[in-house]
Amino acid sequence: MTSPYRAIFAAPGSRAFSAAGLVGRMPLSMLGIGIVTMISQVTGQYGLAGALSATAALAGAAIGPQVSRMVDRYGQARVLRPAAAVTVVSVLSLLAAVKGGAPHWTFFVCAVGVGATPSMGAMVRARWSAIHREAPELLHTAYSFESVVDEIVFILGPILSIGLCTVLFAEAGPLLAAVFLGVGVLLLTAQRRTEPQPHPRAHRGGGSALRAPGMPVLIGVFIGTGTVFGAVDVTTLAFADEHGHKSAASLVLATYALGSCLAGLAFGLIRPRGSAQGRFLLGISLMAVSMIPPLLVGNLVFLAMALFFSGLTIAPTMVTSMSLVERLVPRARLTEGMTWTSTGLAIGVALGAALAGRVTDAHGASAAFAVPAGAAFLAAAVAGLGYRRLRPAPEREEPRGGYDDGHGAISAHDTVDGREGVA
Repeated sequence: MTSPYRAIFAAPGSRAFSAAGLVGRMPLSMLGIGIVTMISQVTGQYGLAGALSATAALAGAAIGPQVSRMVDRYGQARVLRPAAAVTVVSVLSLLAAVKGGAPHWTFFVCAVGVGATPSMGAMVRARWSAIHREAPELLHTAYSFESVVDEIVFILGPILSIGLCTVLFAEAGPLLAAVFLGVGVLLLTAQRRTEPQPHPRAHRGGGSALRAPGMPVLIGVFIGTGTVFGAVDVTTLAFADEHGHKSAASLVLATYALGSCLAGLAFGLIRPRGSAQGRFLLGISLMAVSMIPPLLVGNLVFLAMALFFSGLTIAPTMVTSMSLVERLVPRARLTEGMTWTSTGLAIGVALGAALAGRVTDAHGASAAFAVPAGAAFLAAAVAGLGYRRLRPAPEREEPRGGYDDGHGAISAHDTVDGREGVA
């Protein structure tokens, strides 16, 4: 491990909470694609599969920020365990309904409960922010590292989820995702020394983090970006199925995440230049351009290559977006602010999955690649139009804060509660 990455783990407990976050984040990449694979295996209907995945994502968009707002107010341990329990029960109920051949409307009821899934990336980034806020360069490296963790999740998750659903039994992928969530939450919440202090007083009559200047622009961009991710997942799965290699979809999606993973590792080793909003606009624009080649490919090998290069644009853009939220949102609502970006992604994933599923059913997978391409250019347009609103207020230009000796005494007036990506 190179020195910047070694430095961020000098704080007591940092390795443990980051590892717990890795386990708890696995459902991020497993549940949606696992539901799509499971339903397509059982019913053969990609439209239904996409709609069900979209329902879970939209439910997460509605419920997730409220869960994180409660975390800001009451702390991670008190909120994450019951939220994870609701998700696990909902997933198990969905699997039982699919296995038992229940009416399709029951699937959607269960999918709503899946929306209670807590944003584990936000929780881990909150702990990094509490530890390294006085050292912006280390915080940049920590955020880059967590972006790499996200991509590891997106490399392993689809392989596990699609592979288990197609090789073992249709419900195996979502089942393992529920196990990962339960274990990850228990491991993270057991580590009380690094848990950021809650801010109950800051929430008495206070507004939402959504009202912070620039946040609506970020969320709009993330909706477009999430649409790209959701559409790429569904379309890649259908494209592989059309070419007679459905199980290979997980490997193709893994190359997408691998590109982002490598870019994130490199990004964490450098000191970014220029403004954060400028880097964000550049990243989103490059992401849009990178979605043109998938429109032109004719086989899985070239699709994997195209998605790899597209993936190179993801992690640096996500890391920069986390820095923007850190500067735009009041510290007492940072968990909620980070989760709103995840909410934007979730809404986009829902739209992308549903649109791609419908286009695939009607016109085939190749035509459906127009969905992520159009969404990427729309996201770039929103970022360009809202560029000036992304400039942090002068008093929030440099993150500041404290973390003491590892015994939980983080200052109440200068600490974030919890935060995520990506994603």
